[in-house]
Amino acid sequence: MIPATPTEMMTVAAARALQSTDVCFVGIGAPSAACNLARLTHAPGITLIYESGTIGTEPDVLPLSIGDGELCDTALTTVAVPEMFRYWLQGGRITVGFLGGAQIDKFANLNTTVVGDYAKPKVRLPGGGGAPEIATHCGEVFITMAMGNRAFVSKLPFITSMGHGEGGDHRLRLGVKTKGPTRVMTDLCILEPDPVSRELMVTSLHPGVTREQVQEGCGWPLQWAVDVATTPVPADEELTVLRDMHARTKKAHGVAG
Repeated sequence: MIPATPTEMMTVAAARALQSTDVCFVGIGAPSAACNLARLTHAPGITLIYESGTIGTEPDVLPLSIGDGELCDTALTTVAVPEMFRYWLQGGRITVGFLGGAQIDKFANLNTTVVGDYAKPKVRLPGGGGAPEIATHCGEVFITMAMGNRAFVSKLPFITSMGHGEGGDHRLRLGVKTKGPTRVMTDLCILEPDPVSRELMVTSLHPGVTREQVQEGCGWPLQWAVDVATTPVPADEELTVLRDMHARTKKAHGVAG
């Protein structure tokens, strides 16, 4: 088996965070790959929900967007978007939200709106979609993003989806009772919020990755757990399933999954 790439390492680490009992609100892209890898390996009972209203979907190929017909075709049922958000999400029926983003700060707040000044942005991004509600109403949130100092920034130009706000008990002070982001999976390491400050700290390094590499890819001085673990390498089964899924997606869509 060819050794895992950094992206594959990130996807496998993210998939392992999920359990068969989870009801998971899935984002498109890397979160979708991780969630479906979990479904096809150690978590066959997981319920995957996409923003378009598909519940219990089991796609054979990774969707290009929430409107991809593959989701509806393979779903247990499809409900109206207002029902999805009001009954399922705001009703507290979803255990995990799985998100990505263009930028993240040390309190796991996400930006998917603009880079630069809001009135005159350098880059206008796709926007929040349902992510702000997912970040607030799911029981907890997992985030998957490749590290780099353009993505991991000291201050966001715009907060699209709230993580831990200004840190500490900021979520609770705003009346938000869900856990928020509990884990950030990257291509170099895994980060988790400090129990008190809620600032992200490195809890696990992927094999062969140094602390210096991780810090180089981050725009703020990182905190480190007392005992930093080494992320277990992907099993052959995990890599085989993941690569087969991407191959099917590429064949179906003509693009990488």
